[in-house]
Amino acid sequence: MSKILVIGARGRAGAAAVAEARERGHDVLGVARTAEGELIAGDVTDAGRIAGLAAGYDAVIAGVYDGGSDPGEFFPATARALVEGLEKAGVSRLVWVGLASILPTADGTLLMDTGGYPTGYRSFFLAHQAALDIFVASSLDWASLAPTGDFNHADPSRKGSYRVAPADAQDLISYADFAVALVDEVDHPEHHREAIGVVA
Repeated sequence: MSKILVIGARGRAGAAAVAEARERGHDVLGVARTAEGELIAGDVTDAGRIAGLAAGYDAVIAGVYDGGSDPGEFFPATARALVEGLEKAGVSRLVWVGLASILPTADGTLLMDTGGYPTGYRSFFLAHQAALDIFVASSLDWASLAPTGDFNHADPSRKGSYRVAPADAQDLISYADFAVALVDEVDHPEHHREAIGVVA
């Protein structure tokens, strides 16, 4: 059994990760911006709070978003706080919920640069990349996981399997199966200091 801190546990990916980890018998603490039920409050941009919460844990899963903030400020600030907080807490393993848009397709082109891909959220995509750049410069044993395309909102079922693949805008994976991949990277880490995409 591992002790896993899930930051962003009220979000769909985070909540699915909490459920999957608990189903496997792990000791899980969920963190959200405000306390509610079993979730405790924590600001992901506060390195001191992260250090205090993460102390004694084996790994952190983080799937965060703040619609009220400038993504160009929020994601780098979050990455810096995670690096500082986890290093202070002595926790090296971070599993980050990433973004398909900044993953390479089969021919090496980033998904966000492929023809016909929506460009309206490009600043959001680049903010995610800025967070990864901060992880790259850190000492953390991080892995960034994203759907290769998008989440499957029509079929939320858990099939219990997935595969690593290049980005493809047509690919889908349920939050439940995505959570299997997230928790696998805690239980049996296979990807270290790299960003990958997963699909059902």
